[in-house]
Formats: sequence, structure tokens, C-alpha cells
Amino acid sequence: METLIVGLGGFFGAITRYLISNFLSKPNQSAFPLSTFFVNVSGCFILGLFLSLTTKTPHIDPKLKLLFTVGFVGSYTTFSTFGYETATLIKNGKLIFAIVNVAASVLVGIVSFLGGTILGQIF
Repeated sequence: METLIVGLGGFFGAITRYLISNFLSKPNQSAFPLSTFFVNVSGCFILGLFLSLTTKTPHIDPKLKLLFTVGFVGSYTTFSTFGYETATLIKNGKLIFAIVNVAASVLVGIVSFLGGTILGQIF
């Protein structure tokens, strides 16, 4: 049953990522992978917010946590794509973009996670 729950969350996470990536990729034809960056950072924020909110409300069904954290957010975020795009930037001689992508994704991702956690503690 848990596998189906994760799969259901993953189904919606993958679709959400696809829609956001298509929306952000069309107007952004630059070398910087903005859609992946946005999805990774927003995924960190959403996970931080959700975990913070559910920590304060222990009556949340563990299956809902599994559906959302492992299923939805796990499918929504795109770390493997991040690795591929960063390696491609390096391969194409765009080392500055690669460094900015790595540094910004990690730093802004952590700050976003903390922001979601703080916001979750407020509510």
C-alpha cells in the first residue's frame, strides 16, 4: 500500500514539475537552467514548510506525509536533472554558469528550506 501511496504522490509531483518546467523554459532561452533551479528551490521550501507544519500537528496521518514528502516532493524536485545540466554547462565551456548554478542551488535551496520551516512555525 505504501508503494502505491508514493506512486500517487509521484504522479502529481512529476506532472507539476513538467508544467512548471514548460512554463519557465519557453520564455527563458538562456544558458542558465532556470526551470530546474526554480523547481529545486521551491521543492526545498515546500518540503520545509510541510515538515514544519506537520511536526506541530502530530495527528497527521503518516501515509499523507509519505504521499507528500517521498511521493510528491521526491518526484517534483529534479536533482538528477540539476547534475546533468551542470555537467553539460561545464562540457560546453560555461564554467561560470555551472558554478553559479551549483552555488545558488545549494545556498538558495537551504535558505528556502529554512524559510518554509519558519513560515510553518508561524502558522
